[in-house]
Amino acid sequence: MRIRYSFSSRRSGRIEGHNRHKQPMPKLAKDVIKISDIVLEVLDARYLEETRNKEIEKFIKEQGKFLIYVLNKADLIELAEVKHNLEISELEPYVFFSCKTKIGRKRLREMIKIEVKRLKIKHKKAHVGVVGYPNTGKSSLINLLSGRKAAGTAAEAGFTKGISRIRFNKDILILDTPGVISEIENANTNKMDLKKEAKIGVRTYDKVKEPDMIISRLMLENPGLFERFYEIEAKGDAEVLLEQLGRKKGFLAKGNKVDADKIARYILKDWQEEKITRSNVVNSKSSE
Repeated sequence: MRIRYSFSSRRSGRIEGHNRHKQPMPKLAKDVIKISDIVLEVLDARYLEETRNKEIEKFIKEQGKFLIYVLNKADLIELAEVKHNLEISELEPYVFFSCKTKIGRKRLREMIKIEVKRLKIKHKKAHVGVVGYPNTGKSSLINLLSGRKAAGTAAEAGFTKGISRIRFNKDILILDTPGVISEIENANTNKMDLKKEAKIGVRTYDKVKEPDMIISRLMLENPGLFERFYEIEAKGDAEVLLEQLGRKKGFLAKGNKVDADKIARYILKDWQEEKITRSNVVNSKSSE
């Protein structure tokens, strides 16, 4: 089956005098890769396999470009655990990165500079392309690397609308693109893809279908985390969590029944806003 790609953003931008809405996503992504000397693929450190785009990676390697995997949001994981994960063995070279704590900023900047020197680029400026799944934090990463708010950022995934050229230093330019997802990841045709996109934050809590099922999956993948965060004894049972938290928050429908949809979206909002993390749970307990 041939995979097609689409913009994660609903709005179009402009590039070099043309209406970018008419440009298909594969061409845009491929153009950036072709122009670039180095390509950064930004992944969510919590979801390495789910945020990889192996079709794009294959094209990068076919073009002979140097690929660096940037494992963003490293402040939300246990580094020691991830370093022993088999998935990471395929990601070389890689750097753990955090826009919040600035983990990896110095190392990534040095990696880029070293590789630019090694490549002995003949044209005037070196180009570093940034690609990745929506909501992995590409724009925030670029802002931190460049030392200025050069790339647009927003809470909703897909805010970047076209190729942006940002100055890294006098010899290097960074090229930013919108996030890419395949059309086979469509909420109307594949429930698993819908849940994945909601978990990662591509589809926001107010737009997803079956938010209670997403909460159930998240609880299975993060044993005890939600219970500790909300201080509710649910023993991994999403229905118990929704029932007790719904009553605690007063999210009730007719007949004094808990509005499961509303409370599930409330929890999903906390998750997508990165409030429910191991570090937050530990910090809240230690401050008591």
